[in-house]
Amino acid sequence: MKRFASAAEIKVGVVGYGGAFNMGRHHLNEMKQAGMTPVAVAEIDPERLKVAEQDFPGIETYRSLTEMLKKSDVNLVTIITPHNSHAKLALEALKAGRHVVCEKPMAITTAECDAMIAAAKKNGVVISTYHNRHWDGWIMQAVKHQQEGLWGETIRIEAHMGAYGKPGDWWRSSRSISGGVLYDWGCHLLEYALQLITAPITEVAGFVKTGFWAPQTKWKEDTIEDEGFAVVRFRSGQWLTLTITTIDSNPKRGMLEITGTKGSYIIDFHANEFITRDGNTTTTTRYPNPQPEGWRFYQNIANHLTKGEKLVITGEWARRPIHIIDLAVQSARKGRALPAKYP
Repeated sequence: MKRFASAAEIKVGVVGYGGAFNMGRHHLNEMKQAGMTPVAVAEIDPERLKVAEQDFPGIETYRSLTEMLKKSDVNLVTIITPHNSHAKLALEALKAGRHVVCEKPMAITTAECDAMIAAAKKNGVVISTYHNRHWDGWIMQAVKHQQEGLWGETIRIEAHMGAYGKPGDWWRSSRSISGGVLYDWGCHLLEYALQLITAPITEVAGFVKTGFWAPQTKWKEDTIEDEGFAVVRFRSGQWLTLTITTIDSNPKRGMLEITGTKGSYIIDFHANEFITRDGNTTTTTRYPNPQPEGWRFYQNIANHLTKGEKLVITGEWARRPIHIIDLAVQSARKGRALPAKYP
């Protein structure tokens, strides 16, 4: 793989400059902060291309990735489009010899992830996924506490998010476009949990409830599941559960709850809590969360391409949460647990 002499030599572009969350601007600014040079934007909406030109005067603009790859010498392409388009666009860029970052999730199916990883290897380029939340303060603190043995041996992790409410009328509520209810925050929660349980996955069982909200939504039968649930078994004997729901009137607090041999640890947005029992006495210790360091994602990409620094979010790493979700969806349809598969 070609190594660049400096980060400034890495010419970067984004595919997708939609108005939701202004993620195109966000990615280009983060790449620029890491020393790379923004040069191109591809977007199907001409009005959003005008916004990109205002945000980054002089930037090249294109109506498609195909046009960008043909006319621009961009080295690294970040794909910020609906989930079901990630694999197709990534493969086009990888086969053109460009490094690729996909917004999470990496793709919808394991097969898509495997094809992307294979294309990157064949063409000597990088495939990564924008798991900037890998460096959220709450998970960095939890990893540190696990290494210190705070809660003893990790037995299980329960990951959960959601409440009671009809899905909104946007593409993330379409199962065929987004992949389903597990693919948004579920992907983040799995990426957190997999930093704490690193053993190989052996099998996944999935369960879903559908049809409650669908008649009331724009997408009707294509609406995301009302609730998705997965149980993941690891070779180490540990297990992980994931629940993403829109029908829970009494949701559990926190995002992850880790049960260890010395206590329980709850990860939440504002603070983490460690809970221990001694007879009838319960003790709770709160740990305010450190600031997030999501900027490390693109800094690591730049350092990898210039200095050979080890890539943190590899294609193989980003594949793991997708494989779990993919197996959970298949398992729910087949009514049985499914074994994990590795390349």
